[in-house]
Amino acid sequence: MFSTQKVIMPKRIPVLALSLIAALGLAACGSSSGGASKSVSLVAYSTPQGAFEKLIPAFQATAAGKGVSFSQSYGPSGEQSRSVANGLHADVVNFSLEPDVEKLVKAGLVSPSWNQNATHGFVTNSVAVIIVRKGNPKHITGWSDLIKPGVQVLTPNPFTSGSARWNVMAAYGAQLKEGKTPAQAQEYLKALFHNVVSQDSSARNALQTFLAGRGDALIDYEDEAIADEKKGAAIEYVIPKDTILIQNPIAAVGGSAAGKQFVEYLLSPPAQEIWAEKGYRPVITGVPGASKFPTPTGLFTIDSLGGWKTITKQFFEPETGIVTKIEQSLGVSTAK
Repeated sequence: MFSTQKVIMPKRIPVLALSLIAALGLAACGSSSGGASKSVSLVAYSTPQGAFEKLIPAFQATAAGKGVSFSQSYGPSGEQSRSVANGLHADVVNFSLEPDVEKLVKAGLVSPSWNQNATHGFVTNSVAVIIVRKGNPKHITGWSDLIKPGVQVLTPNPFTSGSARWNVMAAYGAQLKEGKTPAQAQEYLKALFHNVVSQDSSARNALQTFLAGRGDALIDYEDEAIADEKKGAAIEYVIPKDTILIQNPIAAVGGSAAGKQFVEYLLSPPAQEIWAEKGYRPVITGVPGASKFPTPTGLFTIDSLGGWKTITKQFFEPETGIVTKIEQSLGVSTAK
């Protein structure tokens, strides 16, 4: 038997009212998600990938990082900078060299005041070291050993890799610290590059080539040496008496609030402690673990050599640069 109960139909709701209700519902969903739609695009040089594997979850565990998702891109510092300038989306950039950030300032992507903070825009420090085989079979103790006959040296290509430019200036500056003239230091660079048997595009790739068995010595970041020694690689490293302080910059790109908060976090004591655990020298004081990093007696900075603006023109200018000419004489590409 069928029911005879009347079905009461609801009154018609105006279309405009339905639209308003839908809009309010969507807004409520958005607010209840706690900002889950927030995202940060990180574009960085090749070496800190392992550190970010711990830093990103640590940031996401904070109030500022809750609900923030990340996309990540790693590669040679110079190439990464050019990619962002040419349209690759980034909210945060972490490069090897300060000039790679300045390119983005000129492109209008990074604020001119990006380095006007307590750390001058730098998020990590390191020093240039010489990585050798376990047991140091070639008895390499410093820069002079790298130009001896039969010693095969690896360093990345300085026209794609920021690490390589740090390596070049570490080697050159060390000669000046030893009392040599600029002309003699340039001759050292010529002798050094004659012993270089491989020039990969990045520090990370150069390390992989070395670990695969190529060469006797690799000029690299101290943090790279520490990280791979911890992983059990059959290597050890030498910190030359005279070497350069490597300063790696970070900057927010555009107006991403989450990106700016991530940059602030990376400079905080908890994040700097993680950086130190991963082999990087902290850029702020009072960080646990900072005392484990020895200070070389002849440590110098890029500013003591004239600063990156002067150095880039003198050594890496596409036509007349000192290193450009050395590389071209050896048949090595100087294309960016």
